[in-house]
Amino acid sequence: MTVQEKHYLYIVNVETMNKLPIEKRKQIINLLVEGNSLRATTRICDVSINTVTKLLVDIGKACEKFHDEKVCNVKATRVQADEMWSFVYSKEKNVPDGMEGEAVDVWTWTALDADTKLMISWYVGNRDAMSAREFMMDISTRLTNRVQLTTDGFRPYIKAVDAAFDDEIDFAQVVKIYGTPDSVGNDKRYSPAQCTGAEKHVIEGRPDEKHISTSYVESQNLTMRMHMRRFTRLTNAFSKKVENHAYAIALHFVCYNFCKVHKSLRVTPAMEAKLATKPMTIEDICSLAPIEAPKKRGPYKKKYTS
Repeated sequence: MTVQEKHYLYIVNVETMNKLPIEKRKQIINLLVEGNSLRATTRICDVSINTVTKLLVDIGKACEKFHDEKVCNVKATRVQADEMWSFVYSKEKNVPDGMEGEAVDVWTWTALDADTKLMISWYVGNRDAMSAREFMMDISTRLTNRVQLTTDGFRPYIKAVDAAFDDEIDFAQVVKIYGTPDSVGNDKRYSPAQCTGAEKHVIEGRPDEKHISTSYVESQNLTMRMHMRRFTRLTNAFSKKVENHAYAIALHFVCYNFCKVHKSLRVTPAMEAKLATKPMTIEDICSLAPIEAPKKRGPYKKKYTS
């Protein structure tokens, strides 16, 4: 073998090493979207935690971009919106010294098409007026027609909806009334408050009263907790970084919209919404983020000793 041939083989090996095979990438993504934690995925796939985390970041970024490009000009009739609590690193009441601003409560805002079950938009942020406005602005840019919107009784929604839709919407809120749980002692700590009633408030336009509901989007909250380990309560699988939290959510919703066949629809939500003609596969999701070759190592620096 000539020197030139050896040099060529060396270059090929450098460019291909550390590239994760497509089958391994598919296995990792499949495990993540089915509710496995990062550590469990590393044990099952026999890869390092850094490999899984980097793949999640790369695919998550690609999924955010893919959603923005594909989920637009949506023709919907009824949209339901809600927000779900989680936390990053620790709950706000338990923030350790030096982690202020990094360990926070995080809210995931979601907007679901009640007919096609398409997740039109999501937003990761605080539960405040600014987040409500950003969330509603994003929803309005993805819709092509007037819709009936239903949210819970969170007050900032009212100004946010008015700013985003400018009176071109039929908007109502479902205000739920909660009582105290019947459980006593330790059982009371883990029992949610009982819903003793609900009031329907028409805020704007002329919404159809029989469709004033948030049942479908609240059911989606359960889907999120079942398919993203970091949302499971009373575990140590919670997110450690807000960015990775957002990337995991992006991966989940792209798989939900474009890959998973809805049990009652018998097609994916994206197909029902006329945004796709066939289900995507996990391999298609993997192909959204190209496999980058490792960066070439720089020259060695000489060490000088005195």
